[in-house]
Formats: sequence, structure tokens, C-alpha cells
Amino acid sequence: MTLTSPSSVSVHAQRIEELGRIIMAYSEVTEKLEKSHDELKKRVEQLQTELSEKNRLLERRNRLAALGEMAAGLAHEIRNPLGGIQLYASMLAQDVADRPESVRTVQKIIGGVKRLEELVSQILHFTREINAHPSRCEVCVLIREAIELAQGRLGRGVGTIRADLPQTFYRDVDARLFSQCVLNLVLNAIEAAGPDGTVDVSLCGTDSGLLLVVEDDGPGIPTEVLDRIFNPFFTTKDEGTGLGLSIVHRIVEAHNGTIQARNRPSGGARFEVRI
Repeated sequence: MTLTSPSSVSVHAQRIEELGRIIMAYSEVTEKLEKSHDELKKRVEQLQTELSEKNRLLERRNRLAALGEMAAGLAHEIRNPLGGIQLYASMLAQDVADRPESVRTVQKIIGGVKRLEELVSQILHFTREINAHPSRCEVCVLIREAIELAQGRLGRGVGTIRADLPQTFYRDVDARLFSQCVLNLVLNAIEAAGPDGTVDVSLCGTDSGLLLVVEDDGPGIPTEVLDRIFNPFFTTKDEGTGLGLSIVHRIVEAHNGTIQARNRPSGGARFEVRI
């Protein structure tokens, strides 16, 4: 019978203990590697999603740029003959001045030409390059002025407009372009809400800039057109050129910002501008 000395037992126990520590350390390293792998996998998936979105926006920007160039060319080609039509219509009005019925017909022609001229001017304005020149501005003042201007422009057809704004709020924006952006969004919301509706305008700060939200309690945006509402010349209104939201989109892009449109669960539309 072989007896194990106490020293041998101690060495054996020590080795078992060391082996246990190695196994535990290995388990911890394995667990950390698995956790890092899962986090890395999630990050890769997130980056792939962001890349896909950026590619989609780049494709859309290129498509709109090509459309803008084509629209500018057409607008210039249309403007020249419009001037001739307007001139001849004015001369015709003088020739038939003694015939009221003919005068009314000619006036309709002149009115139609003026509307086309306005449309051409809007198209040319849209196709101009928009460059933002940000400077320190009191954004709340710009928003309040835009709301007042929208109310004055639409007169009695305005419902309730509620503004949830900070006491003061300074950020670097192009004052003229930002005001135009807010004005177009508020006008769009007022028209959607109708004379008995409500428009909510809110502003808050973000880590890098601002978040402007314009909401209305109107009928909302049809789901099938949500992806197209910022396209030039697209509109769901009986009247209008479909350039208002397109110009807003370009102004936001000129500030290196983003704009999103969605429908509210309670009804109506919500526009979020991040700059």
C-alpha cells in the first residue's frame, strides 16, 4: 500500500486549484468574447442600415438634382413664348375694347398667362442652388415671426396655433432660410388642419443642434405617398405647385440637417426637422 505524503496532497490540491482558476478565467474570456461579438454584430447591422439609408438619400438627391436641371431648362424655354403671348393678348384686349364679351375672354387668357409666369418663376427659384450661411440667431424669435406671417397670409382661414418654445434659444442657422422653412411648414399644417383645426409648433435642443416639430390634427398624409411628399411638383392639393415641401427639404439639407414626415397615431401629420 502506497501512502501519499502530505506535501504531495498539497501540490495536487494546488494544481487543481490553479486549473480551476484557469478554467474560470477561460470562461470569463470566452464570455467577454461572445459579448463583444454580439455587440460588434449589432453595430455592423446598424452601420449597414445607416449605409443603406445614406445610399437611398444620395440616390434621391442625385435624382432630384437631375430633375431640377431639366425643370430649369424647361422653365427658360417656356418663359420666352409666354412673354410673347402676354404681349399679343394685351394688344388684342385693346382691339376688342368695345366688345365686353371679347374683353372678358382676353382677360382670362391674360390671367392664365400670369399664372403660368408665376409657376415658371417658382420653378426657377426652386432650381437655384441653396447655400446656407449660418450665424448665431435667436431661433424662437424667427419661429414666432414665421407663425405671425402665416396667420396674416391666410387671414380668417386659420385655426388654433400653439407654440411650445423655450424662453430663449440660440443656435447657428441661416435666419432667412430657416424662417422660410418654418413658414412653409406652418402654412402646410394650417391648410391641412383647416379653419377648425389645431397646429402645434415645438422646439427643443439636441446634443448637436435643434429639433423643430410641426404637427396638425388634419386628415394626415396618405401612406402610399409618404415617400414622395418631398419630391418637387408632387402635391395632394387641388391647387399648388408641389414645391413648398421640396424647398423645405433643400433648406434643411443645406444646413446638413434631416427632415422626416409621419402620421400621428391620434390623427394628423408630424414633421420633424433636425439641424
